[in-house]
Amino acid sequence: MDVRALGASILQEAPRVVISVGKKKTAVARAVIRPGIGRVRVNGYPLELWPVEMARVKMAEPLVLAGDLAKKVDVEVNVSGGGYMGQAIATRIAIARGLVAYFQSQELKELYERYDPYMLKGDPRRTEPKKPGLKHARSKRQKAYR
Repeated sequence: MDVRALGASILQEAPRVVISVGKKKTAVARAVIRPGIGRVRVNGYPLELWPVEMARVKMAEPLVLAGDLAKKVDVEVNVSGGGYMGQAIATRIAIARGLVAYFQSQELKELYERYDPYMLKGDPRRTEPKKPGLKHARSKRQKAYR
């Protein structure tokens, strides 16, 4: 058997893995997508057991929109930084980008863009820097006329 043919067959048999990143403010999520049966784990916890319901729903949006495609892969997400909602949105972005890259589906990408453009692009807003002599970015002393 030819060595090149053997190498090609090994490459075809090897499971495909896609790594994607999502960011929101200071939260960063890294998703690893592998062939599987639809398991989703965030920081080692199954998504169904995530404590904050609103965040859990936000993280599951790309999976719900993908439908049956989401049942063909396992998703493992590590997320750190930011608050719980920032982490949820970063996770959502990482999962959506990963599913689009894994399936290389233009229809899925268009579906995500129609549903919410920030699901793939990310939200560019950041906190404004604090100014010298003030407690916050725009706080000033109150002015009293009387």
